[in-house]
Amino acid sequence: MTADGFGGLLEPFRSELLAYCYRMLGSSHEAEDLVQDTYLRAWRARDQYDETRSSLRTWLYRIASNACLTALEVRGRRPLPSGLVGASDPLGPLVPGENVAWLQPLPDSMLDAGDPATTVVDRSSLRLAFVAALQHLSARQRGALILRDVLGFSAAETAEILGTTVVSVNSSLQRARTRVTDAGVRQEQLSEPSAAEQRAWVDRYMKAFENADVEGLKRLLTADVLMEMPPMLNWFVGPDNYGLFMEWVFEKAGTHWYLKSVTANGQPGFAAYRRVGIDVGVDDGVEYELHTLQIFTVTAEGISRNSVFQDPEVFASFGLAAGLDAQGRNTSLPPAR
Repeated sequence: MTADGFGGLLEPFRSELLAYCYRMLGSSHEAEDLVQDTYLRAWRARDQYDETRSSLRTWLYRIASNACLTALEVRGRRPLPSGLVGASDPLGPLVPGENVAWLQPLPDSMLDAGDPATTVVDRSSLRLAFVAALQHLSARQRGALILRDVLGFSAAETAEILGTTVVSVNSSLQRARTRVTDAGVRQEQLSEPSAAEQRAWVDRYMKAFENADVEGLKRLLTADVLMEMPPMLNWFVGPDNYGLFMEWVFEKAGTHWYLKSVTANGQPGFAAYRRVGIDVGVDDGVEYELHTLQIFTVTAEGISRNSVFQDPEVFASFGLAAGLDAQGRNTSLPPAR
């Protein structure tokens, strides 16, 4: 088979491998790099592939897993603030988490870039809460849980992919399931509204946000709503604390915003741009600077989690402009700090 022909056989697996590497690493940028590395290794080793010993998919996952396990040997876990420190005072000072590599969201567009007919990715297993729970597992526990419970590989196939034994896989899987359950996340039992219903909840939130309507925001939240905002260590729980913080945000950053809908990890969200440098009431030439990216977890009772990111690398992965004019067109404003 020609090199081009072999490359064509590999291409349909790109999106699912990206999702796999993302679950393992917790970083969209690192996942992209590892998928590229996987394809390069596979292309170089194409003469070694034996279809009588394993499927092409299993062979690719073994290469990707080796790349991920090697990367995790030198990288620490990528937490969210709620998995790292205790809850904070919503009116307390913002505390940056220095030298912490934070969990990053994965833009849905990165998975939708290929042929939809060949893109089969379980979006529920990409939820931020689930990927955050995976960060508490060892590298091989992550691999065992994802390969067995998310991707449906058999114990024997998983052992082949991870280069270990079935006994070791089963042991790692049992420990991983226990830890994920202890973290309060049951990926296989996630209950949530449809994508359209989730978007409707967030659209109502966006309307209240644009109006700086704190009470309106609070009415859309569940009783145990959690907000966190890497790279800050601050996080808190409950509508009252949430409302106190949002009052502070509107006082500090203003009450005039431009919001752009996004989706990440199979969840709805938006990019928030705050108005800068003009008098209130003047519309011509209004400019907005990128402030935050916000990703929501929505249940039947309302919004239960808001993960707020303020990281240039995250902004870049979503292709967000640093600044917009009054019509939402890209400007040359520098990124918000």
